Amino acid sequence: MSTSSAPPADTDAPVDADAVAEVGAAYDRLHNEISRVIVGQDQIITQVCASLFARGHTLLVGVPGLAKTLLVRTLSRALNLSFSRIQFTPDLMPSDITGTDIIQETDDGKRHFEFVQGPIFANIVLADEINRTPPKTQAALLEAMQERHVTAGGQTRPIDAPFFVLATQNPIEQEGTYPLPEAQLDRFMLNLWLDYPSFQEEVDVVRTTTADALPEAEPVLTAEEVIRYQQIVRQLPVTDNLIEYAVGLVAQTRPNTERAPQYVSDYLEYGAGPRASQYLILGAKALAAFDGRATPLEEDVRRIALPVLRHRIVTNFNAEADGISTQDVIQRLLEA
Repeated sequence: MSTSSAPPADTDAPVDADAVAEVGAAYDRLHNEISRVIVGQDQIITQVCASLFARGHTLLVGVPGLAKTLLVRTLSRALNLSFSRIQFTPDLMPSDITGTDIIQETDDGKRHFEFVQGPIFANIVLADEINRTPPKTQAALLEAMQERHVTAGGQTRPIDAPFFVLATQNPIEQEGTYPLPEAQLDRFMLNLWLDYPSFQEEVDVVRTTTADALPEAEPVLTAEEVIRYQQIVRQLPVTDNLIEYAVGLVAQTRPNTERAPQYVSDYLEYGAGPRASQYLILGAKALAAFDGRATPLEEDVRRIALPVLRHRIVTNFNAEADGISTQDVIQRLLEA
């Protein structure tokens, strides 16, 4: 049984070359428009777009000042989609995310409950500093990410497509934080680590952001176009060999199993689940479409492997003692 939170693929019609080229052209427009505002971070922009076109969600991890929030705002402007930002704090309640029933009075004096939608009802949702709220509130976001609907007041209310959650997390400020449970981390298709800009990129950032007029993105795609391109990406055919390669790569991350190399059993507490295999293929499909190719290759899986697997495997004490990170394990698997 599939464990992916994404809807099933649409398979009514085969994908032709023109449709794939259309996705590639749309990606180029979107990437170029975001790059007008965000200096550098080309690979991060590509991976965020891949998550969007694959109907996934993304966790952005980086120290303050690396334009995580600006990236999400710029993406929403370039897509002309509804956008909401939720600032996660220790006192945030689930109803602050999903919405709540309030008492309304009609003209004739009668009272009734009326549901007021929370900020989760948007096409693009920025969950800012998601690890600053307790697990109970994090779970309210989890249902929406997984099921793409919200249950409140005994009723289930769907969230309009496209629906894309981008969460930010600060890796160096641990006081007053609540680490995301592994079950919630698994709902994110990609875990992207933003690094410091290069010297020249930082010069360009300072020059741009200290001027009088700041650049702003203009809409280049509509909601209907995004939904159409998501369908095209999911319709791309994949060879059995590539699926077996992706599943085999994920299977090697599971310690003390038949396929696991010895260093995986030595350094990992546990490995990735089936959702990782699904997202490897979906991410590879998106990257192939961006390049105008009608079917993904092994190299596409390898390009997306690190952000897909990084948050799905957990190292043990031996790895910590030897200075081995999850990224080291993944890179060694890819090299093998």
